[in-house]
Amino acid sequence: MKLVAAFALCITSLATISGAYRIYNADVVNCRSSPSTSGSVAKMYKANDDLSLACQISAENIKGNTLWDKTTDGCYVSDYYVKTGSVGYVVGKCDSSGSTPSPSDNGKIPGPVKDDYPYPGECDGIDPWHYYKCQCTSFVAWRINSRLGVKFNNYYKGPNWGNANTWDDAARKTGVTINSTPVPGCVAQTDSGSAGHVAWVAKVSGDSVTVEEYNYAYHKYSTRTVPKSAFKYIHISV
Repeated sequence: MKLVAAFALCITSLATISGAYRIYNADVVNCRSSPSTSGSVAKMYKANDDLSLACQISAENIKGNTLWDKTTDGCYVSDYYVKTGSVGYVVGKCDSSGSTPSPSDNGKIPGPVKDDYPYPGECDGIDPWHYYKCQCTSFVAWRINSRLGVKFNNYYKGPNWGNANTWDDAARKTGVTINSTPVPGCVAQTDSGSAGHVAWVAKVSGDSVTVEEYNYAYHKYSTRTVPKSAFKYIHISV
């Protein structure tokens, strides 16, 4: 598929939903004040509800799974009931007090080069960050949240970040650094194409940069190594 056609699909939405991972294995699941069945029930989720995770912690064994997921609502659900696509950690570890780790603690910047996007093949609808699923903007918003520990969304710090070709404008409006110097864990951005494109910087080597991205190859994950000059770079956290 031509580059411009791929960029043209990198669009946004104003709709919202509640989170990134889906509840399954039960009709109703309790979200508790602590990672234990003895914790008080703070909230309840229904099957197929989506959650956004802040961190994970090893605690009481539930049906062979010792992981508990702390949601961005501030309560805990046994990972047995959350469809993360993994039996291990998919976000940073909570510290002993249950608080969310800083990026330097979880060792995920820039993180492994792999397709860990939570919606592979599920490209209908809106993600938790207010973007269409499987778009480049959705993938990068996911990486900013999961690996930088920044609660980024389409309205980060106030303005609408919109399509990929307006992320540089939004960065300038909000005081986020944007320059021509890539570092692992920053956002590669271009205005090229009808809606622009954003990608996650995985590696910098000399005058080349390796990026991970979605929808460069039509709703799919891919990687490329290109000249640094191909992009501008938005430094949300790094």
